Amino acid sequence: MVELRPPWDAPRVRLLAARGDVGGLVRVGRLARNWRQRDLGSIVGYSASTVSRLESGARSGRDVAVLRRLAAAVDMPVGVLGAALGVSAPLPARVGRTAVRREEEDDSMRRRRLLTASLAAVPVTMLGGVDQALASIPTRSSPTTGGDVLARLRCAHGWYDSGDHARLVAALPELLAAGHTHADTAPGDQGAFARLAACYDLATEMLSKIGHYQRARTAADRATVYAHQSGSPLAAASSARMLSIVLRHQGQEATAQRVTLDAAARVEGTGLTTPEQAAAYAQMLCTAAYTCAGAGDRANALELMADAKRAVRRVPAGPEARTVFTVTPASVGLYEVGVLYSLGDAGAALHAGRRLHPEQFPTAERRGRLHTDMARAWWQLGKAEQTADALAAAHREAPGEVRDRPSIRGIVTDLARRHPNAIGVRDLLTATRTQ
Repeated sequence: MVELRPPWDAPRVRLLAARGDVGGLVRVGRLARNWRQRDLGSIVGYSASTVSRLESGARSGRDVAVLRRLAAAVDMPVGVLGAALGVSAPLPARVGRTAVRREEEDDSMRRRRLLTASLAAVPVTMLGGVDQALASIPTRSSPTTGGDVLARLRCAHGWYDSGDHARLVAALPELLAAGHTHADTAPGDQGAFARLAACYDLATEMLSKIGHYQRARTAADRATVYAHQSGSPLAAASSARMLSIVLRHQGQEATAQRVTLDAAARVEGTGLTTPEQAAAYAQMLCTAAYTCAGAGDRANALELMADAKRAVRRVPAGPEARTVFTVTPASVGLYEVGVLYSLGDAGAALHAGRRLHPEQFPTAERRGRLHTDMARAWWQLGKAEQTADALAAAHREAPGEVRDRPSIRGIVTDLARRHPNAIGVRDLLTATRTQ
């Protein structure tokens, strides 16, 4: 019999488990740590209001996967969670506080160490400056030129591409302030609004990657406004793409699907007469396919993916300076892996991924993403060793892709819990802890 320790040995826990109230159990674990709902939300990538709704049971019937993530964050024992979900035997009438099974203690400590290591790269405290920038309109006292904004934006994109998430998050407030200052001092320059929208696009992409979706939604909304003011169809498409990504993570797949399809149609309406327009169209088709896959719309996802493969042929090949969209056949192929994985076809995803090679991708972020997408497909098939191997490869290329993305952290945690002795798992844990 697995014995429990505080707070999981209390009579109230047995009552909540008997009722199937996982949200109430999450609240017990949260309060035992003196965490606010916003503290727990920041760890797992949800807003305080979302945590509140989940704890109250308002959405528990539809969010079992989310509740499991919350349970892991508060170190809820597997037996307690299983009893509440009805997938294990009921808890004993009374349990002792002194004798704790060594394996459970090791598992709990391992999860806590892993979570702490994963958060070390971009700690919550570092987001204070971003919160201030999103709560008001940031500006700088000194004049700012369009060239300065572009230089800052290129530097910030470099940090994103290299996986230096902490440095990018720290730089976001100044980047947004520079974009606003230039837009304020150049009211007739529509390009200033396009550059400002691009700054918010990058903020959205970064915040989404590390799981801070409410902050990302605020940034995406601003990007949409400034892209509209710029009058640029490409700026509007970029901001629509960022918004759809956030909506998808917030569980609003249908809205995300509509946003991306509408944006793709507007880009197609330009006539696709320039390389930038062709690249934007191919990128929007990829995003729309991924969004449809997330919504379970298999037919449209596969059709849009086929359209994207045709559209990318119109994009000039060869190294080019970064524009709003940079699309290659390899990047479209990487989207195909994600689309197939999202549709639940892990075998097809692995087949598509084997045609891709890391050297086809110029940035560490994309190379790491290739490996994490393959890891997700292997994990979907229940192949622990192959999953660990792919995650280790991703960590070598871009540690942040493993360390900072909530969904990938979740796989690492599940690997350690379910397959601690599988080849490569211990080495993976060591690498993620010491990075």
